[in-house]
Amino acid sequence: MNWYYAEQGKQTGPVNDEQFDEMVRNGTILPDTLVWHEGMAAWAPCREAKGGAVPTSSNDATTGAAAEAVCVECGKIFPIDETIRHGNARVCAGCKPVFLQKLQEGAALNTGDLNYARFGTRVAAYLLDAIILFAFNLLMDLIMGLGASQAIGAAPKGTLAFQLFLMAFQLVVGICYEALMVGRYGATLGKMALKIKVVTAEGGRVSYARAFGRYFAKMLSSFTCLIGFIMAAFDNPQRRALHDRICNTRVVFK
Repeated sequence: MNWYYAEQGKQTGPVNDEQFDEMVRNGTILPDTLVWHEGMAAWAPCREAKGGAVPTSSNDATTGAAAEAVCVECGKIFPIDETIRHGNARVCAGCKPVFLQKLQEGAALNTGDLNYARFGTRVAAYLLDAIILFAFNLLMDLIMGLGASQAIGAAPKGTLAFQLFLMAFQLVVGICYEALMVGRYGATLGKMALKIKVVTAEGGRVSYARAFGRYFAKMLSSFTCLIGFIMAAFDNPQRRALHDRICNTRVVFK
């Protein structure tokens, strides 16, 4: 099991069970330190997450460390006394007005639980993205002077060198489309249309670096005769594809 913990207001990890227990013993992780592992509904103090089995460290008295909580609206970590509680969720002072307005209007609230996207929805988003990229590449082929039959692949696209150039160009387009859109917005146009997005295991924003790596992990899912994609249909409840497991991402409804 991989654990994550809050340190100086930032998420740190993952660490395995043995490393986690050692950090508890040496006082790196205190009973009030906010921790999380996959399967937990929300972040919780270490003493609660470990079922009360966490030893009290002598560092508690000297560090004066305060319990911390993750705001379900902005995803940042704050001292617990600077947040308000609603059920299992905690909200920081800055997000409180928006959260209360949602509460008054009866809008869907972010309670810290992830609403994982269905397999069929993910497939539909993937097909939409494929159509978008095909249309863009077709347009670029025509702009480069290819005929209609060449652009759709019914006729050779010129010399081998030119074909290699087109393949490289389309690869760059695919990388930029996936990495920039997911890194900036959390979703490609296809995912936006289906109201789903890519997040970290904790529900946070995916970095550009992770989005970039996820593109190549998706290629690996394709090279396995699409088994990497099909895995999501049988992974309940998180519905992780192979590339999600590699990059520790999830696809959720907005």
